[in-house]
Amino acid sequence: MFLNELKSIIISQLAWDNVNFSYPPKAELGDLSLACFEVAKASGQNPVEIAKMAAEKLGQIIELKKYFSDILAVGPYLNFYIKADYLAAGVIKEIKNQGADYGKSIDDKKRIVIEYSNGNTHKEYHVGHLRNIAYGAAVTNLLLATGREAIAVSYINDLGIHAAKAIWNWRRNANYQERPENKGYLLGKCYAEASRILEENPDKKTEVAQIKKDIEGQMGDNYRFWQLSRQWSIDYFASIYQELNIKFKAIFYESEYVARGLKTVDDLLAKGILRRSEGAIIADLTKYELGVLPIIRSDSTALYPVADLALAFEKKKRFQPDESVHIVDVRQSLYLRQLFKLLELIGYCGQLSHLTYDFVTLPSGMMSSRSGNVVTFEELKGLIYDKLFEETLARHPNWSKKKVADIAMNLTISTIKFEMLKVSADKIIIFNIEEALRFDGYTACYIQYGYARLMSVISKSGLSLKILANYKKLTDPKEKALIFKLAQYPEIIRLAAAKRNPSEVSKYLFELTQVINDYYHNINIRRSPWRLKIARLALVKAATQVLANGLNILGITTRPEM
Repeated sequence: MFLNELKSIIISQLAWDNVNFSYPPKAELGDLSLACFEVAKASGQNPVEIAKMAAEKLGQIIELKKYFSDILAVGPYLNFYIKADYLAAGVIKEIKNQGADYGKSIDDKKRIVIEYSNGNTHKEYHVGHLRNIAYGAAVTNLLLATGREAIAVSYINDLGIHAAKAIWNWRRNANYQERPENKGYLLGKCYAEASRILEENPDKKTEVAQIKKDIEGQMGDNYRFWQLSRQWSIDYFASIYQELNIKFKAIFYESEYVARGLKTVDDLLAKGILRRSEGAIIADLTKYELGVLPIIRSDSTALYPVADLALAFEKKKRFQPDESVHIVDVRQSLYLRQLFKLLELIGYCGQLSHLTYDFVTLPSGMMSSRSGNVVTFEELKGLIYDKLFEETLARHPNWSKKKVADIAMNLTISTIKFEMLKVSADKIIIFNIEEALRFDGYTACYIQYGYARLMSVISKSGLSLKILANYKKLTDPKEKALIFKLAQYPEIIRLAAAKRNPSEVSKYLFELTQVINDYYHNINIRRSPWRLKIARLALVKAATQVLANGLNILGITTRPEM
């Protein structure tokens, strides 16, 4: 990593501990800045004097003149000005040599299981689910990019009361059986309608409870229809994963672990870790300030922890992870803490953690699959695709409809993922389609268009990028700004992986595209002298590689045309 190597050179010359590099806000203040506060605190000296003495010392070292054009003390800071030709040659060559691996590192080799996309069969797949799946996939990619063995798994709730509600409504309503839409998609609509009907007719809930018992007891027509309809949902989820290019090492289902979990519950009752309370079975975790965790309802039906306990041990046995991560929405934080404590009490050995994300809302307010106030994946995809198809066709009326459709669908998926990842996970997303489709804002369209524009510059140049470039010719300040931004990419990946925060990558890609566009609009590559043109094309090629690498971390694929 180019910048890390430079920092190591500086540190070796100074022999300081606890150094803190930063990047000055303006180019005239240098490329790297080193604060002297910690050194001053340890030595009892004035940080301004320390910076001044260090600048004088470093300025006399002949070796450093190869890397830096100047080293200045500015108050309590040491500011370093990297030589433009050294920066260009080092960064562009590194990107060219490493290609798709540029930015990757090996921070450690821990094996980490990441559980996400924990959807529910018989329910709608909506915008909130998309945040989970985009976040989980991006975190997986970040961990893989920093050397971890990241194992993505999904856990599907196919046995809850929601399945019984959907089946109850489906079997009483012939309309659903005759509609031509995807049956997995229709099940979600059926469930939402069932929830509304049952709120108005609570006396019908006993019928639903009986269906749930039939399913758990694996008997009768209700159980057989559950098997059939469950597969509709599984097939529907698989089609969504394919569209989003999401792959799992394993997919687990609640129904496969309930029986095993019930045996665990019996053992824990006998050991006194669980106890009976008013006909139900609970884990009393109040002394850990975690409240009470219900395990079995008073009607003897199982709650989520039953299968979750068994699944935790199954993942441990199958993958032997150093850490097991759950990605859940913020409302499930307490439940995960309760589950982890219970696992600890019963002897689970291993690191358990969870990453939470906040709500996704519409401009009109919150979403709920019970109330039906949702935007499903299909609806969102259709709304975005229609607008992008029109936009792409208007820009390229000579393109075939197939090509327009391909570009529009790529941008649709890119937009959905980027909107889910550009906001830090701890913040609410208000999904505004009009804003998300702007070509001049913090959007996937803006970044993808910046990439396509650079690819157009390369293709129209008519020159081979295999020609040896003279990077000393890249002397324009805007070229140095772009190269320096490219140099920061590996640090961004390591930072995002450490924080498990893909929004750091999104922000970087947006800023990089801004620098690229500034360069594109102010530097006439096409009319540059031949040698300079070769060097500038090498820089452009490096920029496209970094954009592609970063977008790939976010699960977004690029297209050379838009």
